[in-house]
Order: sequence, then structure tokens, then C-alpha cells
Amino acid sequence: MDLSTTYLGLKLRNPLVPSASPLSEDIGNLRKMEDNGAGAVVLQSLFEEQLSAEADDINVGLHQGDGISAEALSYFPEPSTFKFGPEEYLEHIIKAKQALKIPVIASLNGASVGGWIEYAKQIQKAGADALELNIYYIPTDVTEDGAQVEKRYLDIVKTVRAAVNIPLAVKLSPYFSSVGHMAKRLDDAGVNGLVLFNRFYQPDINLSTLEVENTVLLSTAQARRLPLRWIALLYGRVKADLAATSGVHSAQDVLKMLMAGARVTMFCSALMKHGIEHLKVVEREMQLWMQEHEYESVRQMQGSVSQLKCADPSAFERAQYMKVLKTFKLAV
Repeated sequence: MDLSTTYLGLKLRNPLVPSASPLSEDIGNLRKMEDNGAGAVVLQSLFEEQLSAEADDINVGLHQGDGISAEALSYFPEPSTFKFGPEEYLEHIIKAKQALKIPVIASLNGASVGGWIEYAKQIQKAGADALELNIYYIPTDVTEDGAQVEKRYLDIVKTVRAAVNIPLAVKLSPYFSSVGHMAKRLDDAGVNGLVLFNRFYQPDINLSTLEVENTVLLSTAQARRLPLRWIALLYGRVKADLAATSGVHSAQDVLKMLMAGARVTMFCSALMKHGIEHLKVVEREMQLWMQEHEYESVRQMQGSVSQLKCADPSAFERAQYMKVLKTFKLAV
């Protein structure tokens, strides 16, 4: 039975890929991911603020007494608040490449075109097999229209694409007015992969303190339906490889994403909940299902239930609320 797949031009032993998370900050954890069957790993993200903070810190040293206010200096977090600074991140890539046989994908997280993008060249020089670009931007300016938001994404991607030769993936937001069109524009800009979808963390209100708080809510399997739908719609319509993220918890989730058209499926919340060993459980259950249903390879199922090959293509388009609601039975 062949579980191998390709992603970003890289040959992977299987489609199970731990996504960017604090788990990948430790080389021991990365080895454990490989030992438990990961096909590749995505390192934790290096943030635009980290690079800007370091540059700002250097600038302060060079221009002491130039009238820079304390308020301006506090705009970015202190470099000491991050576990990895820019230099440490490059060293982490080097160590990960030395420790692992599977591909190592670096991750850059930012929201604007700026000097931080040049750091992509150093990531490539450090030996990363590919780069995932996580554009974490929520447009809150009511005067900024959709075209401006799309331009921001495309400008960042084009600048990074021009800076590096290694494969480039973009972690995409689901909130564009036309997700398919945006995916096509990124595809035309030369990205090698699209990761669907970026999961923005939402603030909450604490009723005890009456303050806004940010807490992490791990995803559930129900979250898979949004990326599953768009992967099925985009399969065969873009050249870029499609990666599924958010809501991937079990072998069943993986199989469904592959049938929709994903090349790989990414794990974060499931590993945070169940431990890195969960990868081995998922791989074993995949094999059992494939054996029972007489699948000889992962490639055999990829895209087999995408919109292009689905018996009812409209099922991926209009929600057909009346038809769906009739299938629901009230609890007695």
C-alpha cells in the first residue's frame, strides 16, 4: 500500500503534516513527529513584528538621543518576549535539517510589504526545503475596499516569490469576496501551494473582569467542511498544490480531504489535544480503511470526489438549504 504523495514538488512518505505551532519549537518534538510518521513538518512562524522589533532595537542603538519617543519604541513587542529571534530561527532551521530526513518547511507570518520579506532569502540560505507564507491580516479600516486587500496579499507574495527559489505556499484566508478568484491570482503569481484555510483567532469578553481577552480555542472536526468544500472546488482549476488545514483530527478527516483534492493534510489542534503520537494512530487507521476499501495508493483517491469528478457538482456550490434541512430530525 502506497501512502506517498507530493507537495510543493517534494516527495512525502504520507500526507500527514504537522502545521506551524509551538510544538515545532523543540527539536525533540520534530524528531518525534518524524518517528510517528509525519510526511513533512512546518516550523513555527517567525513574525513580521519579531523582525521589525529587532531592526527597531538596532536602530535605537544607532540613534540614541535622536528624539525618538518612548511611546514609539513600545509599538512592537520586546524581542525578549519571543522564544526565537531572527538569528535563532535560522539556527533552528539548520538544526532541524540536520536532525530530520523529512522535508522542513519554514513559516513567515506578516501583513505588509516591508524589509522583513528580505528575511525569506536567509531562510532559503539556512536550508529550508520550502516556505509557507502566512499572511495574517484582518482589514479593520472601513475605507479599505476588497481590491486594496487583495493587492496587499499579492504584493507580499510577488515580493517573496522574487526573493526566493524554493517552493512557496500561501496560507489563505476564507474571507475574500471571491475565494476562487483570489486563489487563481495567487496561482498566477507563481505560488506552488495554497493552504486552506488560515484560522484567525477571535477575541472574547470576560464577564468577570469586563475586559477583552484573547484565548486559544482549538479547532473541532466540524471546521473541516469549509476547507473541504473549497479544495473540492479548486481541484483541477489551479496548478498549485492544495493543503487542508483546520478541522483535520482523524483518519476519516484525512481521507475526505484527499478525496476532495488535497495533496496533504495539516495537523495542529489534534496534536495539541492528543499528543504527537496521534499521527501514528491516524496513519494506521488510514491504512486499515484503504485496505478494507481496496485502495492501493493515496494518489488513487486524490480528487476522486472533487467537483470535477463528483456525480452532483452542484452539491459543492449552492447549499440547498431546504433539501438539507429536511434531512434533520428533531430530538424527541
